[in-house]
Amino acid sequence: MSKRIALVAGASRGAGRGIAYALGDAGTIVYVTGRSTNEQTTDNRRETIEETATGVTARGGLGIPVVCDHTNQTDIDLLIQQIQHQHG
Repeated sequence: MSKRIALVAGASRGAGRGIAYALGDAGTIVYVTGRSTNEQTTDNRRETIEETATGVTARGGLGIPVVCDHTNQTDIDLLIQQIQHQHG
């Protein structure tokens, strides 16, 4: 999957994190999205999108953390615009 781009929602923990890591193993550019960041976490948990993005990069991909609430259409639109701007 070299030179591929993926968007993984809810990637700060659980299945989303696992999927992001597997894509990193394949050398994929992964937009790691969620609401838990180093500055503010959800559900009082310590896992963050930045931590997952670092793990993706360590596995050979490129992890790009982006705060996105996927229940908010504006957040989704901005995310898609960012990906299109950066990768065409």
